[in-house]
Amino acid sequence: MPQLGTVVIEDDVEIGCNTCIDRATLGETRIGRGSKIDNLVHVAHNNRIGRHVIITGQVGTAGSVTIGDGATLGGQVGISDHVSVGARARVGGKAAVTRDVAEGETVWGMPARAMQRVMRELAALGRLPETLRHIKALGRRVDELEAVLRAAPRGGRDE
Repeated sequence: MPQLGTVVIEDDVEIGCNTCIDRATLGETRIGRGSKIDNLVHVAHNNRIGRHVIITGQVGTAGSVTIGDGATLGGQVGISDHVSVGARARVGGKAAVTRDVAEGETVWGMPARAMQRVMRELAALGRLPETLRHIKALGRRVDELEAVLRAAPRGGRDE
């Protein structure tokens, strides 16, 4: 399908080297006033980038993405089609954004999720070897206790 739309770049926008901004399919691809786009960025068709957005290097957006005013995207972020990133939201480097990001939210990871959750997951992952050793030790202890219970005489009326 031919791309018959336009690209609108508002005032004071900076666009880095080797950045590609696709024209819209029918409507417009818009880059808001004062936005800064680093090198090697792909802005797909029908994207709407708000005012004063910062997009760092190697970010790729699929079609019909909306990025709110004042949002920041870290390096190598990828955004799926028809996703909205809210105003003042922050997306950490290498995040894979597959769902909408709320206004003011900070997300990170693959798939992108709340930063606090990702940090807790990483902390737990760091403790994983120690936790597995503890679980194995508890399993051995349960096995020992079950063996003692099986060997113990059963109490009842007949005894």
